[in-house]
Amino acid sequence: MKFGIVVFPGSNCDRDMQLSIQQDLGKEAIMLWHKDSDISAFSTEDCIILPGGFSYGDYLRCGAIARFSPMMQSVIAFANKGGKVLGVCNGFQILCESGLLPGVLLKNANQHFICKNVFIKQQADALKIPIAHGEGRYYANDEVLDDLAANNQILFKYCNEQGAFAGDSNPNGSVREIAGIRNKLGNVMGMMPHPERATNPQLGNIDGLKVFQLLGLN
Repeated sequence: MKFGIVVFPGSNCDRDMQLSIQQDLGKEAIMLWHKDSDISAFSTEDCIILPGGFSYGDYLRCGAIARFSPMMQSVIAFANKGGKVLGVCNGFQILCESGLLPGVLLKNANQHFICKNVFIKQQADALKIPIAHGEGRYYANDEVLDDLAANNQILFKYCNEQGAFAGDSNPNGSVREIAGIRNKLGNVMGMMPHPERATNPQLGNIDGLKVFQLLGLN
């Protein structure tokens, strides 16, 4: 498996992701410029990553302009063919804007930008992963939320260090503590926390490696 990392004007986590993929996961990472559209070098066994940042300055809505870039048209087609796509933070917002994932990301409940370590879990242990966002509050109507739960599409939920879903463990007010979701086929995944910031012992945290493993991207 090799990885493509899309770079938009305003991306600021693309190099973090590149270093994480290359140095810590030991995989090939190819940078993809937003104005290009050729991803013929990637098969559906590979993964395209939309990294965090402020694509196009977050004008209009977060991810709203990036959704129309030439590269995103190719990424959408790639996903529709079954290719793996991961959106992190702003990348998650872009996936929702593009219709590849349901729901929206709204302003944090406290109306402030939040940058800190949080805990998330899938089924077992709580993992410590950093967040850095101002619009990370996941929202969808009850019908969509029920479908996500019924189809096992909820990837991660915010929790406390012990793995409990306590009220103060949800940093942004996301409905049902949702920190990440996937589509019904399981090939398109989005999450607000940054696993690429927790994959190296020099950072004092390697829980991000477990996130990539749980996503099947290791």
